[in-house]
Amino acid sequence: MSETGQWQPRPSGWWDRVMVPKLIGCACAQPQIMKSRSKIVPQADGDVFELGCGGGINMEFYDSARIKSYSGLDPSPALLDRSRAAAQAKGMAADIRGGIGEAMPFGDASFDTVVCTFTLCSVDQQRQVLSEMRRVLRPGGKVLFLEHGRAPDASVQKWQRRIEPIWKRIGGGCHLTRPISSAYEAAGFELTRVDEGYMPKSPRPFSWNEWGVARLAG
Repeated sequence: MSETGQWQPRPSGWWDRVMVPKLIGCACAQPQIMKSRSKIVPQADGDVFELGCGGGINMEFYDSARIKSYSGLDPSPALLDRSRAAAQAKGMAADIRGGIGEAMPFGDASFDTVVCTFTLCSVDQQRQVLSEMRRVLRPGGKVLFLEHGRAPDASVQKWQRRIEPIWKRIGGGCHLTRPISSAYEAAGFELTRVDEGYMPKSPRPFSWNEWGVARLAG
């Protein structure tokens, strides 16, 4: 945040500005990942907010007939431009802003659905982001999530811990060892549908995925 309270992009080097958006665009649009996206994103309805909307990768899977409004947030200027272009190509009016998940620039109880795909791995403060999701969701609202993270097998976890320090530097802060479903439960969400597994034909330290629906507990 700036002294005026307005969000500003974090200072970054050439790799983060140029190569990380390209890496995300390539890695996060692999066929198996797109197949998983196609299962979770179409469930979005009502007033929808997508955290980590950069690149517009999910846009093709939204059912426009189910969506009243669409808002998005991402810290990458390069990826934001792609998101706006994808929304325009789909003919969807969109409020897409630069910002971070730890301080979402939206009011309390603004949305019926939050969509979060391959984003919690790279935020600075996972707990704070989950708290912000709770804040912007309306009673009865849901989070549709699809994430990679900490594998259940000890042998895979060992390699994730070894690789993570280097991977974070290459992948824009992406973590390999963060919990997924259990993190939502710890933040006060109830999981009503969860699937999980390793992506086929992918190295296991990078390919443990969990996806499902998280609703506000109580």
